[in-house]
Amino acid sequence: MAPDAEGRSEFAKAPARLREDFWNLPNTVTMLRIAVVPVLLLIPTSWALTKGGSQFMAWAFILAALSDIVDGWLARRMDGAQITRMGKLLDPLADKLLVTTALIMLVAAGRIPTWTTFMVVIIVGRELAVTGLRGMASSDGHVAGASWQGKLKSLVQNFSVGALLFHYPTLGLPAHELGLTLLGVATALTLWSGYVYFADYFGWGKPRR
Repeated sequence: MAPDAEGRSEFAKAPARLREDFWNLPNTVTMLRIAVVPVLLLIPTSWALTKGGSQFMAWAFILAALSDIVDGWLARRMDGAQITRMGKLLDPLADKLLVTTALIMLVAAGRIPTWTTFMVVIIVGRELAVTGLRGMASSDGHVAGASWQGKLKSLVQNFSVGALLFHYPTLGLPAHELGLTLLGVATALTLWSGYVYFADYFGWGKPRR
């Protein structure tokens, strides 16, 4: 924003009540989840493609994904005293960064075959589209809450990425094949949940008054 005559921006002039402490416990957990993203950039390296490296990457992703449940619980405890505006911004951003980085790096590593990359494009594209939609809804004073279809999509998507990261047979299961199958299911849920968000916002299918 443009500075005033004293060189202060509109943000700097914000009243004290709009400012809040960032380093509370839920936000710290969210930042730790974001810190896993640079680690996932190592997926295409020769070490990460070994069985031991694959297991490390898979568990790092799984623990980061599970931390979303932890920081959500922490943010809601004490009657919402730990919920901050920055946390509301960073929490969904961390989830999207985690999943999209893992998917893109899996493509780069060849763990996701070329013929299935369209699924990754659909998943990443949907995340960008819904994020933009939520921005539009927020500017109109509406809140686009998470639908049950979106929550199911996220669950299946995380299982898919985790299995693809394991790659080698794990717990007696064909992790790679299972991951690709779940990626297909996640893609279908991605399209469905994305439609639900847009239909709800634009009123598609609702009778005109």
